[in-house]
Amino acid sequence: MQTILGAGGSIGTELAKELINYTKDIRLVSRNPKKVNSTDTLFSADLTNGAQIEQAIKGSEVCYVTVGFEYKLSVWKKHWVPFIQHVISACEKHHCRLVFFDNMYALNENSLNPILESAPLNPSSHKGQVRAEVNRALMKAIEEKKVDIIIARAPDFFGATKIQNSLLMNLVYYNFKKNKSAQWFCNANMPHSMGYTPELAKGTALLGNTIDAYHQIWNLPVCSKAPTGNEWAALFANAMQVKNKMTVLPAWMLKIAGLFVPVLGEMYEMKYQYDRPYIFDSSKYNKRFSYTPISNEEAIKDLLNKL
Repeated sequence: MQTILGAGGSIGTELAKELINYTKDIRLVSRNPKKVNSTDTLFSADLTNGAQIEQAIKGSEVCYVTVGFEYKLSVWKKHWVPFIQHVISACEKHHCRLVFFDNMYALNENSLNPILESAPLNPSSHKGQVRAEVNRALMKAIEEKKVDIIIARAPDFFGATKIQNSLLMNLVYYNFKKNKSAQWFCNANMPHSMGYTPELAKGTALLGNTIDAYHQIWNLPVCSKAPTGNEWAALFANAMQVKNKMTVLPAWMLKIAGLFVPVLGEMYEMKYQYDRPYIFDSSKYNKRFSYTPISNEEAIKDLLNKL
């Protein structure tokens, strides 16, 4: 059995679609899980509860963590580290391999051009400090040979599933749909890599089912071309056949807007990801699996066909 913790999100849903290529025995775990494939097994659990985490993992061969706790620093500080410690303990107890779907938050603002697996854990934000603790717990378990673990990293992403969770979809796609200007943070002239969720899920599934991929960090497959904010808007405008218009939101506006829209206030400390080049390098994955990631143009075309 292969189990997804956090199965209802944009990555977890796409991952379930990919895992069916490897097994028909898939367990989807969340508060209110829903089937993606007809053969899926549903397991309702509170993933802040250690006992329920263990029961969710029991009997699994591989456990994928695609959980997304509420985007709020206080929530992250309370839940992330205890959660991953429970997951590691359960995987060790039940001899289950672990694949952790990670982001870039644990890396320093000076490690974004290019973003490599070898970058040190030296976060530039409070949320990044939480993610670094999670990474250290996973790496400690690898070093102590407690669990077979993969850390699979992705940049910001977009896709047709749970599009409300994607910054690119909210700032560009939705605004164009409403005949408004696309929006970007800080500097729309800086290159910024974005992953396509079906591609990221495909990479995560393949890694999880490749025994010699464990005990490593992997950057998931992402197009090597990193468009600027302006170029992302142009790609969407062209594909959607709408007028290309862009409004740039300065960092100080995020802070003020956060007084009224809390999630924007939570974004303020992450502004460094938008005021400089943010270029994701998946060459390690591409070389190992002889893979060429989908182009940004083709990803957008595929996305619009699904919406």
